[in-house]
Amino acid sequence: MKKKISKVVIPAAGYGTRFLPQTKAMPKEMLPVVDKPVIQYVVEEAVHSGVENIIIVTGANKRAIEDHFDVPNEDLVKNLMAGNKEHILKEIRKIADMANFIYVRQKGPYGNGTPILAVEPIIEDEPFAVLWGDEFIYSNPPRLKQMIKVYEKYGGVVISGVKIEKKEDLSRYGIAELEHVEGNIHKIKRIVEKPELNEAPSNIATHGGYILPPDIFSALKRIKPGRSGEIWLVDAINLLKKEGVPIYTVVIENGKYYDTGNKFEYLKTVIEFALNHKEINGEFKAFLKSLNLK
Repeated sequence: MKKKISKVVIPAAGYGTRFLPQTKAMPKEMLPVVDKPVIQYVVEEAVHSGVENIIIVTGANKRAIEDHFDVPNEDLVKNLMAGNKEHILKEIRKIADMANFIYVRQKGPYGNGTPILAVEPIIEDEPFAVLWGDEFIYSNPPRLKQMIKVYEKYGGVVISGVKIEKKEDLSRYGIAELEHVEGNIHKIKRIVEKPELNEAPSNIATHGGYILPPDIFSALKRIKPGRSGEIWLVDAINLLKKEGVPIYTVVIENGKYYDTGNKFEYLKTVIEFALNHKEINGEFKAFLKSLNLK
């Protein structure tokens, strides 16, 4: 019997240098997409996939994340009640109640494998999911739910897959060489991290969402650091593959990837979500049409 996925790890300790000076004091994961921060979309994906134990790996200047998912303070409650805004109070209370939140401070070298090592004492001997805190995939059913379905059938490591439409964008991601299994499920033969255009083995980027076995902790401790001493998750996954652990990707159906860690893509995300927001979509669309763009 495979153990059920009961925990999601969200690394959120990065500096957000691409958004400075905005992120000097505010976490990049708290950048708003209309009226919700990016990381809330990630947490909601986990909850809608049936996982309510959320482990957020934080660093310096990340206190705002903890405050956001905490119960509203007394002054805010009184202010909303006095203003007859109980509907807003209900919404923000739901944020704290939707999951069980655990916070861990990241320690160690740079690299996206380091936050995974930080949660080992909490995960122990269970498989678990990892979703990055500064990007998300909006899909129906949720990305993680699609991944869990694949894990329950095949086990191993499962990584979410995204089809990259523009060839020039392939060098931004880890691109997989694939062996078809069934439907939108593939076995990964290898991952080429940020390949040159003529070296990309496919147009499927494998990143953003992972289901990992507890063996990943041993692998992360045994790999050699990469450039500048970084610890990279993909290197540990490749080590597990060499040791016989199958690696799968599921190309997410009915979904769209939002790279909100990138300025241009972040602004595109905000505009798209504003155009679909029931409170402001009409006015916002009219505003955009009124612009004298040349």
